[in-house]
Amino acid sequence: MSADAVEPDSPLSPASGRTLVECSRSSLAPTSPTSAFDLWTDAVSRSFVPLRAHAAGPEERARFEGRLIAQPLGPTYTSTVSGRAVRVSRGRGEIARDDPGHIKLGLQLHGRSTISQDGRDAVLTPGDFALYDTTRPYALDFGSTFRMFVVMFPIEALRFDRGHLGSVTASRFSGRDGLGGIVSTFLHSLSEALDQDALSNRLPLADAVFDLLTAALGERLDLAHGTPEDVRRRAMFLRIESFIADHLGDPDLTVASIATAHHISVRALQTLFEERDATVSGWIRRARLDAIRRDLGNPALAQKPIASIGARWGFADAAAFARSFRQEFGSTPSDYRSQSTRAS
Repeated sequence: MSADAVEPDSPLSPASGRTLVECSRSSLAPTSPTSAFDLWTDAVSRSFVPLRAHAAGPEERARFEGRLIAQPLGPTYTSTVSGRAVRVSRGRGEIARDDPGHIKLGLQLHGRSTISQDGRDAVLTPGDFALYDTTRPYALDFGSTFRMFVVMFPIEALRFDRGHLGSVTASRFSGRDGLGGIVSTFLHSLSEALDQDALSNRLPLADAVFDLLTAALGERLDLAHGTPEDVRRRAMFLRIESFIADHLGDPDLTVASIATAHHISVRALQTLFEERDATVSGWIRRARLDAIRRDLGNPALAQKPIASIGARWGFADAAAFARSFRQEFGSTPSDYRSQSTRAS
């Protein structure tokens, strides 16, 4: 076990920070009465809510290996769970033992799973995610080796009531496009960071997770229930923000082209940014300058001409780029690069 690993009889507590549990025969003492399967089941159950784990048979149970990395993140509890083929379920008995009323999100990282709840089955492949509710029975089936990132949080963290969420539990959100893709990418980066070390800056990260998830849910729920106007606007803004980030290097990225791409008027687009005390053009300009500043501080790009870096991020006019950079950061691009080089 690693330095922050949890012994089989130690409680997993959100107050203990990042925890790591390795569940394999090699991680257990030769005389230990606890099997790797039992250790994994106990760790998963105590990290989330009471659960049952079922192996396909005695041989699969004996050969089982798994891992759990977990850490609280503001009001949420984040975990990366991995293992071999297994079925995990939560029935009425487990709910009666402990019912915190939380919602869980499962993001498939490796392998394939099926999440079942409320008469629906969500089949997830890497990048996809689904929600499920700990107050009602559910099951997760992993047919082979898997890895999943799980976020558990109180329903109050979202702007939806449990009745509305009940219509989208065990529904697949694709991680390949739209807001689902943005949520998937963000959560995947959190999982990678958690695998390496304890997550820092916890509350802002939790807020970002809920903002993205609320927007994605608002987009999905709008199809069936209609959603509050502020949720629709949040979803639209996040979609536009992602679009801008993907097209920063295009010198033809304009207020008009963004409005056209999202089928809204220029005035409606401007209003979205005014609500955040910003302008569309100012947002683009700042995002481009931030990208340029990162490149200027990158030693690997030290020999790349400054004008080329500016052009890469949409500044076709080198003089205008230099003025904007100095106005934003208080130094010329060349001075900033020199200072960054000396600092490194």
